[in-house]
Amino acid sequence: MLIALRSLLFVLYLTVTVIPWGTAVVLVSPFLSSTRLYWMCAGWLTVALKGARFICGVQWKVRGAEHLPQGENESVILLSKHQSTWETFAYPMLMPRPLAYVFKRELIYVPFFGWAMARLDMIHIDRSKRSEAWAKVAAQGRRLAQQGTWVIMFPEGTRVARGRAGEYKSGGTRLAVETGQPVVPIAVNSARCWPRKSFLLRPGVVDISIGPQIPSTGRTPAELMQEVRGWIEAEMHRLDPEAYPTSAPAPVSAPPAPPAPAPV
Repeated sequence: MLIALRSLLFVLYLTVTVIPWGTAVVLVSPFLSSTRLYWMCAGWLTVALKGARFICGVQWKVRGAEHLPQGENESVILLSKHQSTWETFAYPMLMPRPLAYVFKRELIYVPFFGWAMARLDMIHIDRSKRSEAWAKVAAQGRRLAQQGTWVIMFPEGTRVARGRAGEYKSGGTRLAVETGQPVVPIAVNSARCWPRKSFLLRPGVVDISIGPQIPSTGRTPAELMQEVRGWIEAEMHRLDPEAYPTSAPAPVSAPPAPPAPAPV
C-alpha cells in the first residue's frame, strides 16, 4: 500500500513539473541552439529522477564511466539493455555529451513531454516503414556523429521483463559499421525498482554498468551485435543474479566493469 501511495505521489510530481517545463521548451525552442535546448530538457529529467529518489527511494550507481570517450569530438554509439522507463530518463542526466535517441514517432504526440522531445535533434522513425526508417537512421546518424552527438539505441527494441533477454536487432551495430564508430554496451537492472510497463516504483538501487568500447572496423553488424549481446547479458547476470536463478550467463568477450561507487 505504501509503495502504491508513494508511486502515485511520484506520478503527480512528474505531471506537475513536466507541464511548465515542456511548455517552456516549446516556447523557447525557436531561440535556442539544439545543444542548449537538449540540456534544458535534461534538467527536467534530473528533477524527475531526483524526485524518484526522494519520494520512492530509487537510488542509482554507475560503474565503467571511464570507458566513455573523453574528447568533445569523439563519438560513439551507445547500445543499452532496456527494462523500464528509468534508463530513458537517466541517460541524458548521466552522460557528459548530448544524446540522440532513436525512438518511435508516436511519442512526439504525448502532451508536453513528447512536444518537447519533438523540438530536440533526435531521430524519430515510423516503424511501419522499415526501409524509410533505416534510411533516416543512417543519414541522421552520420550527421550526428560528425557533430559529436552520441546516438543511443536499445537493441531489444522495447522494454524486456526482468530476467529475460529480448531479440537483439542489429540496427545499432549496422550504423556503427557504416559510420566507423565504436559501440559501448550498457547493462542496467532498472526493473528491480521500476518494473516494465508499471509506475509502481520500489525502493532500491539501480546499477548501470558501462562496458569497454568495441571497435566496429572490419566487423559485420551481426558479429558485432553478438559481442554486444554477450557482454550485456553476462553483465546482467552479475548485476541481478536473483533474476536469473536457473539460467547460465551468456558468454562474454570483454572483462566486467570495475567495482561500483557508492549509490547516488
